[in-house]
Amino acid sequence: MTRGRGSGCRRRVLRVRLALACGVAMAAGIAPSHAQMLSDLLNPNPGRFAQIPDGALRRADRTQGIRSTDALTPDREVPASSRIGQIPTYGIPAASGASDDGFDSLNRKRKVAKPLPGAPKLKGAVAPDPYASMKPLPRISPPPSQSANKTRLPPAMTGAVAGQPYRKQLKPDLDPFGAVGDYVGSFLIKGAVEIGGGYDSNPGRFNDKERGSAFYRIAPELLIATDWERHSIVADLRGSFTGYDKTFPSAPGVASSVPTVLDRPDFTGTVKGRLDVSRDTGILSELRLRIGTDNPGSPNIQAGLSKYPIFATTGGSLGIEQNFNRLQITASATADHTAYQDSKLTDGTTYSNNDRNFNTFGGVARASYEVMPGLKPFGEVQGDTRVHEVKVDRNGYQRDSNGGYAKVGTTFEFTRLLTGELSIGYAMRSYQDPRLTQLTGLLTSGSLVWSASPLTTVKFIANTSVDETTVPGVAGVLTRTYTAEVDHDFRRWLTGIGKFTYGTLDYQNGNRLDTIYSVSGDLIYKLNRNLWVKGTLRRDWLESNVPGMSSASTVMMLGVRVQN
Repeated sequence: MTRGRGSGCRRRVLRVRLALACGVAMAAGIAPSHAQMLSDLLNPNPGRFAQIPDGALRRADRTQGIRSTDALTPDREVPASSRIGQIPTYGIPAASGASDDGFDSLNRKRKVAKPLPGAPKLKGAVAPDPYASMKPLPRISPPPSQSANKTRLPPAMTGAVAGQPYRKQLKPDLDPFGAVGDYVGSFLIKGAVEIGGGYDSNPGRFNDKERGSAFYRIAPELLIATDWERHSIVADLRGSFTGYDKTFPSAPGVASSVPTVLDRPDFTGTVKGRLDVSRDTGILSELRLRIGTDNPGSPNIQAGLSKYPIFATTGGSLGIEQNFNRLQITASATADHTAYQDSKLTDGTTYSNNDRNFNTFGGVARASYEVMPGLKPFGEVQGDTRVHEVKVDRNGYQRDSNGGYAKVGTTFEFTRLLTGELSIGYAMRSYQDPRLTQLTGLLTSGSLVWSASPLTTVKFIANTSVDETTVPGVAGVLTRTYTAEVDHDFRRWLTGIGKFTYGTLDYQNGNRLDTIYSVSGDLIYKLNRNLWVKGTLRRDWLESNVPGMSSASTVMMLGVRVQN
């Protein structure tokens, strides 16, 4: 066993002294009634050694040598330490006789522990026993890599303002120009309104010749969310109204005493609630409202209109969500009602749209399983029935139908860089009228957000729906839309948004297919949290296989956004 050089010398001296003591005792004729121990030679008072802690002897031995017996004198008695709870040590532990700068048998160098900042330095301090504790020393300060190249926080953020009491450190604001909102009790309320105007080169989406008009647009928004530990209510209300300063003839090339007004309202509102019955069970509910008009150029629009009729869809759903460890099952019932205003014609008469009013009753079930954190595949099925207020429409077709869809997909969240949901499935709908064949088609839907960098975000949205129509011989419209959007912050106060939309409107059994394209660019200048300036440039195309139905339009708009 390899030991320190200093300890070896001391042990040789100790052996020589022991031999001399034994020789003197035998020469004096002392009867060896019992063998004397080393402690008897070093301690003239037997029994005192047991009362001295082992550490005192070891420190005295290491620092002053064998001759230093201050800790062994009777006038400095030290009571024995309690052995309750201590683990006995058998044999000679490794490095028990090594000096502070030597090596033990396991080739480990003994280092002196550094004192804490501000602690007094003790002379003759000895390194602690390596077997006394296996816990690492507490970290005094973070390594330089965690604090290097970091922006220094102002005193108001750290809560250390001179002359003021210390307060909790504030969290860094990731969106310094975002709306803050106001709290009313436990409800967070955020409101905004966009006011702007611009020019539309073809608001009527005419095919023969573009007829432009200036317009104005008002778009209010309201978001209400609860800040409860359990349960939740979220209301998201968004609307707009677009008014044009010019009117147009009811049909291209047709003169009329009463021109067509193209003003259009639009509103989408949802109120969602969740009641947490238990940790694994929740009751889900939703109220929704949709207000709008048919798009210009749609074949559902009647000829000779003085203004577009407004429709309103109201509905709600009620369901339950149950968790079985990683398995989650959701089932809900839905009910909706769609109603259209009567059409006002240019000759002063009105035309009823009761044949377009219908009720929808259905249900949806969904099962998902969390394979791993951030990855949750699911399967979903939906079925409904649509019942019209008028049994036969204006063209003699019975529009009542039954249908639904089935799809599979997954939700994912990978380190907050890629989040969203993607799914694919199949939709079908059967109509009561035997002349209308079954409507079928591939169902694609999804919502994807990719944080490409701290300054750039990419979004992708896909949606598929089965819509009603009044075109003779056409069962329904299978509408698919795909939108890609890129947001980039040139500065924290300057954001650019590019958007591209592609969609198809398949009028099944009607031999009509419309394709829509849209390219737009937005530039947002954020003056502060409450006031933004926004500019928009957009180009829209509608290409149809039916002659005379294609159109194009360019829209330019400049406005301001006021939010709180």
